[in-house]
Amino acid sequence: MGIILVYDITDEKSFENIQNWMKSIKENASAGVERLLLGNKCDMEAKRKVQKEQADKLAREHGIRFFETSAKSSMNVDEAFSSLARDILLKSGSRRSGNSNKSPSTDLKTCDKKNTNKCSLG
Repeated sequence: MGIILVYDITDEKSFENIQNWMKSIKENASAGVERLLLGNKCDMEAKRKVQKEQADKLAREHGIRFFETSAKSSMNVDEAFSSLARDILLKSGSRRSGNSNKSPSTDLKTCDKKNTNKCSLG
């Protein structure tokens, strides 16, 4: 089970609403559900209203991963979804085996952080 929380980096209000969604998830979602924070529209740097550091701090406070993406240009979209899928598989494999240190046999590609034409990863 996974939840992706998306805000628009050009819209401060959308970022402020993430706190409400986090509270709602805590109150209503299954315990231990994987969450991922996405700052979308990173291709629109000139119109940025939400600094990456703000989102990175929020993600750390909630113990979740953070990516900046661009749905328009597909920057980091695959990496973000792969990261969430990997985390879900690792958690479900640990639950099934009863051993949190044992990884499942599923192998997903790691994110390619070397590709410089992509928005920064959090």
